[in-house]
Amino acid sequence: MKALDHEEPDRIPFDLAGSIWTGITNRAYQNLRKHMGLKESRAEWSDVIQQIVIPSEDILNELKVDTRGVFPLTSHNWDVYSKLKDCGDYREYLDEWGFIHHFPENGYWFSLVKSPLEEADFEEEKTVDNFPWPDAGNKLRFAGLREKAIQIRNEDKIVMTKGLCAGLFEMHQRVRGMTNAMIDPLIFPINSDKLVGKLADLKIEFWDAALDKLGDVVDIVGEGDDYGTQLSQLISPDQFRAYYKPHFTRVLKFIKEKAPTVKLIFHSCGNVRPIIPDLIEMGVDILNPVHITATGMEPVQLKKDFGKSIVFWGGGVDTQKVLPSGTQKQVIDDVKKNIEALAPGGGFVFSTVHNIQAEVPPENIMAMWNTLMEYKY
Repeated sequence: MKALDHEEPDRIPFDLAGSIWTGITNRAYQNLRKHMGLKESRAEWSDVIQQIVIPSEDILNELKVDTRGVFPLTSHNWDVYSKLKDCGDYREYLDEWGFIHHFPENGYWFSLVKSPLEEADFEEEKTVDNFPWPDAGNKLRFAGLREKAIQIRNEDKIVMTKGLCAGLFEMHQRVRGMTNAMIDPLIFPINSDKLVGKLADLKIEFWDAALDKLGDVVDIVGEGDDYGTQLSQLISPDQFRAYYKPHFTRVLKFIKEKAPTVKLIFHSCGNVRPIIPDLIEMGVDILNPVHITATGMEPVQLKKDFGKSIVFWGGGVDTQKVLPSGTQKQVIDDVKKNIEALAPGGGFVFSTVHNIQAEVPPENIMAMWNTLMEYKY
């Protein structure tokens, strides 16, 4: 909590698997268990689509992880395997949004292959109204989570929870398909705004129910939307401000008013530097990740420009090249460099840039961890 209040704590807080953006895939996790002398364990999923697991308490305690996630049931973790259709060399999953996902034989994650309104007549006035939207506030989503959150708090860990779905821009893409989502606001402005507004309404409906159960027992709630690419942005900052920011501001404002003590973490990959001031204005407390290899996301300059206004969560080590493919020495050097840029003065929580993927050697994970544990302010 000191770090989140921009004060230097006694050590850098460490997050692993408190969210679906700072987690570890099942293959990497099982390899890590083996490396640590533990047997393979049955996966407990936080996100089946991304193949992200909730590590066992013995691992989390051994690694001195400060966070724990409580994960409401959504299309990414609600009885996914029981709904799979065997299609030979792949398995198919139809989720509560009408999205079709495929998981190929020997695959690493599910991929979205069919968007329900991709071929719809988007000039038709009732297209958005007539779509069978999920029951966002279904109380079954939160069964048992309050008790779990209280138990975690009693063990002096930070409690995190996640939202209903991906962000407004991402969900626009998933509902309408990528090409349509890029041009809908320009060609079909009325229905485009209605769609984004409906997605925001569903998020608010979800958070209304979630925070009724969890608002006084969680520390951090997560939302996000991927706007960045490796070099620039998927849409211009002006387009973000015109079409998505107003609706997302409604969502974040609702969360803050419903649960004024929680901290709000917002995830967006890539180069999001041009919209960091917008995120701060919208009420975001924490930015995840710090995509350190993306243009404009150089840690020293980010800390200098925004370190007093927003907490940086992530950016501890590059997950694209260094962690999966680098030597242990390269991992150690990268971790040291990023910590020295982001940790001084507080306002930093260590995690990888993104989820630890299947090919990451456990030796590199432990090199990262040992370097973090050795750091002194």
